[in-house]
Amino acid sequence: MSRPSSLLERYLSHLRSERRLAAHTLDAYSRDAIVLQELAGEREPQALGPHDIRRFVATLHGRGLAPKSLARVLSSWRGYYDWLVRTGAARANPCDGVKPPRAAKRLPEVLSPDQAVQLVSRQVSAPLELRDRALFELAYSCGLRVSELTGLDVAALEAATGEVRVLGKGSKTRIVPVGQAALDAIAAWLPHRAKLAAPGEQALFVGARGRRATPRDVQRRIKAWASAAGLPVDVHPHMLRHSFASHVLQSSGDLRAVQEMMGHASIASTQVYTHLDFQHLAKVYDAAHPRARRKR
Repeated sequence: MSRPSSLLERYLSHLRSERRLAAHTLDAYSRDAIVLQELAGEREPQALGPHDIRRFVATLHGRGLAPKSLARVLSSWRGYYDWLVRTGAARANPCDGVKPPRAAKRLPEVLSPDQAVQLVSRQVSAPLELRDRALFELAYSCGLRVSELTGLDVAALEAATGEVRVLGKGSKTRIVPVGQAALDAIAAWLPHRAKLAAPGEQALFVGARGRRATPRDVQRRIKAWASAAGLPVDVHPHMLRHSFASHVLQSSGDLRAVQEMMGHASIASTQVYTHLDFQHLAKVYDAAHPRARRKR
């Protein structure tokens, strides 16, 4: 690796003395700027344009640098050029408008409908097991986040109308329909909750000490239930939310309704479940269509 140029050394000195960045952050800025220097070859940074920066990003991508890492490098270069412009060493920032490649979105893991039913329909009688079943039935019935589940108060549930009032992200309230299986599971839990809940506790789901159950409690319990049910996957609370969205969308095809029930601010967040649906259809096609099978 080549030595930093005098201009780069001044920039790093500025970061060290005026910005007072931590040593590891300074090292990262230094490495990124030196990579820029090496890619530029004999050319000075002031002589580079947006097309050069795009070519450098493509080169690094071709070397195997992940989109997330490229975004960090590009941000580092942008900071360097901002300083060059402020000091009069460069007229414009060639990184402006240059974007790193998009990272591939990981599709959420979901349970099959049979697996979801297998998880939530265990026959239990102990009070906290009845609580767990009510929790998981409600999570799968309504697609709630674990924080929304544990944040529910008894008053949020309208059993007569089959609805629950949920406080979601950004303190936004939404009304979500509740399925009959979840209503039955909650009805079986409520008498035990009345005996367990501490005085004045409003939470719908409480622990052995009578206080509101925590997200960590739910995470721990759902793993135990999945293991007892013999499910061959690592189940977490959000998987029930993903499964709800995927299964409702497969059955109805109503993206807007699923968006509303999930509490997604953007339809783009809901559209990921259409990819899951397509994956399912593709597997069925590959298995069933006589012209889809690859020759071995």
